[in-house]
Amino acid sequence: MARAAVEPGLRPLAWEMRGRVALALAFVLLAALPFVLPLLGAQAVVGLATRMLIYAIAAASLNLILGYAGLVSFGHAAYYGVGAYVVGILYAHWASDEPLLGLVPGTDQFLLAVPAAVIVSGLAALVLGALSLRTSGVQFIMITLAFAQMLFFLFVSLDHYGGDDGLIMRRPNALLGLNLRDDATMYLVALGALALYLLLLSRIVRSRFGRVLSGIRQDERRVIALGIEPYPYKLAAFVIAGMGAGLAGALMANMTRFVSPDMLHWTKSGEFMIMVILGGVGSLFGPVLGAACLIGLEYVLAGLTEDWQFYLGPLLVLVVLFARGGLSGLLGRRAGVGGSDG
Repeated sequence: MARAAVEPGLRPLAWEMRGRVALALAFVLLAALPFVLPLLGAQAVVGLATRMLIYAIAAASLNLILGYAGLVSFGHAAYYGVGAYVVGILYAHWASDEPLLGLVPGTDQFLLAVPAAVIVSGLAALVLGALSLRTSGVQFIMITLAFAQMLFFLFVSLDHYGGDDGLIMRRPNALLGLNLRDDATMYLVALGALALYLLLLSRIVRSRFGRVLSGIRQDERRVIALGIEPYPYKLAAFVIAGMGAGLAGALMANMTRFVSPDMLHWTKSGEFMIMVILGGVGSLFGPVLGAACLIGLEYVLAGLTEDWQFYLGPLLVLVVLFARGGLSGLLGRRAGVGGSDG
């Protein structure tokens, strides 16, 4: 009797400890990846893995508003592109030794350019979110799409920064003497950024703020009846998500040393949404799995056939139909735990 009474209370604690151990082990394995792959003759895969990590940041940021607040945004790529362009434009003005607008000096320093990209993306999310969140439902989806396309065409029209052809960076930003041209170094920087952003998100979704977001998703009218005004919470989540997307864009600009208006296109927002749905909406690590799966499938199928998108579609449909809760839900059920954190 005593044993039966104690075990139910200990089981959640055991699951939590097991999860922490598995998470630590996974992080160690991921950190070792760029050193192990070259030994296996797969050096090119390191760059692919870096791309997965960066996209995982963007997808995780979208998941904050989609999975936890129930806000379906088709304009999330706007903040991803803004973050990338901030890095590219600052680099261009540093290279030309010409201050931006005659006031802001350019820079090639990672610790200046990337935080600037995050801040500017957050400000863009604040402005557009303040307007978009006045609507809801289909109207919200359409207005986020419209704002994103407005920014897309704005950057297309900026001939000084390459216009439709994009902007080339001759080298990545300088970071404490590290060589970001090196695949392993860039990978570890992206892994560290992903770990920090996921840590921030885990604190957010488990806080009172996160519980309010969950309540808004489930029944916004009940939240209002409790005396809580949803708008500031949704706007704050929108800004945090925009800053995360800006971080991903800044990292991608450093990795590829190139930015273009395509990074703001609505199809990129669609990719982020597919990653979230594929990995598991409302799951903290679901977007990471979704990003890895989608990019990995694209890489494998593109190496097999030129018509890879024809085969990718049915595979994604199968996952959505038969993996309730996405890949994280599927893995959670296999492990005997829930796949959603929301």
